[in-house]
Amino acid sequence: MANPQNPQGNYDPAGSTQMFRAFVDEGPQGRQQQAPAPAGPRIGLIVGVVVAVAVVAAVAWLALM
Repeated sequence: MANPQNPQGNYDPAGSTQMFRAFVDEGPQGRQQQAPAPAGPRIGLIVGVVVAVAVVAAVAWLALM
């Protein structure tokens, strides 16, 4: 009993051959549709680190006075 989706007549019970061929036939253009990460969280992280360093420097300066 051959799988009707497989043109060679080889039986593939999981259908993995068809899924692999669909993945390969898709090509790189299907994977390039992912949007780049927004810069908002990165800027927030940088600002947070700068503020933390400033607070630590201020506390150290006050402790040494």
